[in-house]
Amino acid sequence: MNTIRQFAPRALALAAAMVASQAYAVDFDGYFRTGPGLTSKDAARACYDLGGMSGGHYRLGNECDLYGEFGLAQTGTTEGVAWKAKVMFNEYNNGTDIGKSSSSFEQMYVEGKGFDIAPGTNFWIGKRFYGRKDVHILDTFFVRMDGVGAGADQIDIGGAKLGVAYFGSDTGAGFGDAGNGLATNPGSRFNVDVSDIGLNPGGALRVTGTVTQGRFDNVAHGKGTSGFGLSLQHTQDIAAIGGGNTLWLQYAQGSAGLDGNFGTMTAESSVKKWRLVESLGWQVGELGGQAVALFGQHDQDVINGTAKYTEVSIGGRGSYALTKNFKLVAELGYMQKKPDGSETQKLTKFTFAPTLSAGPGFWSRPELRLYVTTAKWNDAANAASGLGGLTGLGNGKTSGTSFGAHCGSTDPRCEPCT
Repeated sequence: MNTIRQFAPRALALAAAMVASQAYAVDFDGYFRTGPGLTSKDAARACYDLGGMSGGHYRLGNECDLYGEFGLAQTGTTEGVAWKAKVMFNEYNNGTDIGKSSSSFEQMYVEGKGFDIAPGTNFWIGKRFYGRKDVHILDTFFVRMDGVGAGADQIDIGGAKLGVAYFGSDTGAGFGDAGNGLATNPGSRFNVDVSDIGLNPGGALRVTGTVTQGRFDNVAHGKGTSGFGLSLQHTQDIAAIGGGNTLWLQYAQGSAGLDGNFGTMTAESSVKKWRLVESLGWQVGELGGQAVALFGQHDQDVINGTAKYTEVSIGGRGSYALTKNFKLVAELGYMQKKPDGSETQKLTKFTFAPTLSAGPGFWSRPELRLYVTTAKWNDAANAASGLGGLTGLGNGKTSGTSFGAHCGSTDPRCEPCT
């Protein structure tokens, strides 16, 4: 990973090279979140989460980092083939200080559609976000096949669409690992994605399969294992509430992850996990929102020292527009994790945020927010977080309140928004 000072000149040079070609269109997309916060004299801010939950965290007024991703895409058509080349880099600071930040290329790929051998199929090669589907308020993609690979999608199979892709990893870790170029614990992943399966009016089924293989056996990292995963996703438009519902049933074992990516690359096939996730979104007049309920179970992983546990998460965020550009936003979430042989960890978090927005809808962005977040958790949550406790301050407290200002900005074509 390079610092942003080292990286920015190269990114700007690349942008200039893309813009220099007047024959093709250049599109920009991006997303960032940033803002100051405080809790007490001991910390600039605190964020509240149970570690190890597969369903992420309730993010409104609860993000203690600075993050942005900025993409450039050049598109064009040559002799009937539509091309797209995209690069995206990010900037990240795990706090809010202005000092050093890390940056890297998050995406760098080329795709094309209209080849005479398969005119309706999209072919691609490179590093990219792929097949993502999220629950926004949790900041979690429940399908996320990101990585470095090659594939083909949009293949018509009689009323549905098929995608196939191969991904490789030098480190055996999932997407986001910087890697070390030494291929010390490489892995391979193959994904099959069948989408747009019409089941009922306004509803569609998506089936995603994952096969993984860790290709290493060494003293430092152990032995790579195989894995398998299957995700069923049903989406339903609900016109009466101006939104819809998404339901996932997901299963994985061994080195496969529930999201269709790599999991723990040394997990044996006996290590199984599953989760059921329901997410509802709506916009009725001035009232918009999203709610989620999650239940899952993860088996014990003896090799990697992880106990069997169950997890529960339920919550929602609502917004009410008082004017075209001013709305009140609130989010309430409850999380619970129960490892075998240990006490149940519990956390409840609530945020209230008066918000200036580009529009009155729940999804209108950008947004400028003032927020207050309050959370309460139990002693088991503190104990599971180590000596510093859940907030890292080591004061043994089981409640906390944070205040701050936050901006969430996104291009309408970009996911996620915050």
